[in-house]
Amino acid sequence: MPSPLPATPVPASAAVDTSPIQLTPARGIDLDPIWKSVVPETRTRSNDIHLPISLAYAERLCDAHPEADDLLVRVAILLHDIGWARVDESRIISEGFSGDWRKAAIRFEHEVQGCAIAREVLPSLGYDDGFVDEVCAIIDGHDTRKEAHTLEDALVRDADRLWRFDHAGIALASGWFRMDPATYCDRLAAEIVPELLTEAGIAMATAALERSNALLKTAVIR
Repeated sequence: MPSPLPATPVPASAAVDTSPIQLTPARGIDLDPIWKSVVPETRTRSNDIHLPISLAYAERLCDAHPEADDLLVRVAILLHDIGWARVDESRIISEGFSGDWRKAAIRFEHEVQGCAIAREVLPSLGYDDGFVDEVCAIIDGHDTRKEAHTLEDALVRDADRLWRFDHAGIALASGWFRMDPATYCDRLAAEIVPELLTEAGIAMATAALERSNALLKTAVIR
């Protein structure tokens, strides 16, 4: 059941883990049937890297917010970007990562297709219609809507952004945006940290970016 969204940035109600994300991969096997059902969809836009890392971050955020619906957050983050598999792949970089990319039509399209895939996959795995509707309410607008509607929506949005601060996310996304790593890290600090909706997300992002800047020597290689 979704929880109301408090004022942002939402304070953490439990401990926040800011250690490297590779130390806490996504836990358990309960979501493995969903993973197996969308393997082909994960092969577009490096989602086979983005989605597992984002899930690991989502679980950390849920640990910091035990009042949130853990299952809703975990399923929504797993499925939030699978709609990229059903749009014109040639347009993903040209439209989705250039110009006023937040308003690009292809970003709305991937949300619509993500909801369609979720509605195809989840009922056959035993998830009821109400739960599927809640998942789709998060997927629909996760990129294109400025505001979050629930705490779970906010946690998914933060998890979707947090992967960018890890060196793996920087390696991929800096190329998508046609930036060198140092410039992309500057962008993360200036544009993406202010978008985060939870104090836990801000703490994780800040710690990860500090590590990535040191590892990639962005103070020198720029």
